[in-house]
Amino acid sequence: MAKTRGGGQGGPGRQGISAGCCGVEAVVTVDARGQIVLPKELRKLAGIGTGDKLAVVSMRSSGRICCLSLMKVEELAGTVRDILGPVARELSGGGKNDE
Repeated sequence: MAKTRGGGQGGPGRQGISAGCCGVEAVVTVDARGQIVLPKELRKLAGIGTGDKLAVVSMRSSGRICCLSLMKVEELAGTVRDILGPVARELSGGGKNDE
């Protein structure tokens, strides 16, 4: 998806910028209370509803946080399971072979 221009910043129908699996979907502003508002269209596309819990996932570069992503908590649990499941199976299988 390419960036489109016109119609103001983040207006309806505006596409984000993407490269492969990642993309810039919106630009948001942090208010005085530290809050942001996710645009309605983005919430709809992501299936985010009122009361949903989101995890803030950080990426670091040179010891500093360089990137923040939002992930639904229920998806985060699945991702952790996918990553740690094979490790846990290998460790438990390795322990049985040592006996």
